Amino acid sequence: MDPIDELRAVVAGLPPAPEEMSGYLAKVREHAYKVTDADVGSLKTSGLSEDEIFEQTVGAAVRQGLRRLDRAHQVIT
Repeated sequence: MDPIDELRAVVAGLPPAPEEMSGYLAKVREHAYKVTDADVGSLKTSGLSEDEIFEQTVGAAVRQGLRRLDRAHQVIT
């Protein structure tokens, strides 16, 4: 299997993100450089585990990267 297809399969298999992560995940997708320890701390305070936060963070980042890759491919072909 192509590594990009493997990435797509992995992120497709992640469980849906809890609603309380929506703002945080939007920040990850659009302005990842602005994510702070306080953002993560707030999610932990709301009861989310570090593992869940990590998985959803990586999933959002990978999905966004794949969207950009797909768009770049469309533009150059």
